[in-house]
Amino acid sequence: MDAELLNFWGPVTSSIDWCEKNYVCSSYIAEFYNTISNIPAIILAVIGLVIALSQGFEKRFTVLHLSNMILAMGSILFHGTLQRVQQQSDETPMVWEMLLYIYILYSPDWHYRSTMPTFLFLYGVIFAVVHSVFHFKISFKVHYAVLCLLCIPRMYKYYIHTEDPAAKRLAKLYVITLFLASLCWVCDRVFCEHISAWPINPQGHALWHIFMGFNSYFANAFLMFCRAQQRGWGPKIVHFLGLVPYVKIEKPKSQ
Repeated sequence: MDAELLNFWGPVTSSIDWCEKNYVCSSYIAEFYNTISNIPAIILAVIGLVIALSQGFEKRFTVLHLSNMILAMGSILFHGTLQRVQQQSDETPMVWEMLLYIYILYSPDWHYRSTMPTFLFLYGVIFAVVHSVFHFKISFKVHYAVLCLLCIPRMYKYYIHTEDPAAKRLAKLYVITLFLASLCWVCDRVFCEHISAWPINPQGHALWHIFMGFNSYFANAFLMFCRAQQRGWGPKIVHFLGLVPYVKIEKPKSQ
């Protein structure tokens, strides 16, 4: 078989190639497991989007769930091709999504209502342009980590001011899935040489995608609960089919 058929997308041009062996399961998908592992994130984002729209949550949560979907789709493009252009479709939405989380977390106490969204929007646009030109590597990871760290104090503040046990459980699931995802990511990067020699690759980066899909869903649900509390919508956590937690609200008739 021609080498061209074994590698549909051509040579790898992305700045990073993960621990999964390329084009093993399909000649059209560079990293099969790293690609399909984004599907749960898309499904959970669709569930969250339907909940937000059907109950009349603020548009910020509609955009948040859409951003989760866009990020997962961008990740599919990246891992499916391992091309530099598609790498931007994964990394740039990662930053945009964190900027959106920062807005949702900090905007309720921000006195100048138009300045924060304007600044974050311009920041996101400038980052996208600059990153497409300079293709940041280590600095991108540091930048993304800093944005994540900016969210933690505010999430903790919401947690300690939340009395509902079910909502607190969502916050705990958010922390647990974040820890497990980070552990999988680090092990896949640091111990790749050893893992590659194992009879079966545990696919640490694919597990990162799955855990982060649930992590985003739990974070979104917790933030929706907190925001509904702020608006006086009487939120409560219920479960679809006894498994999937989501926020149910009862808006006053005047709203």
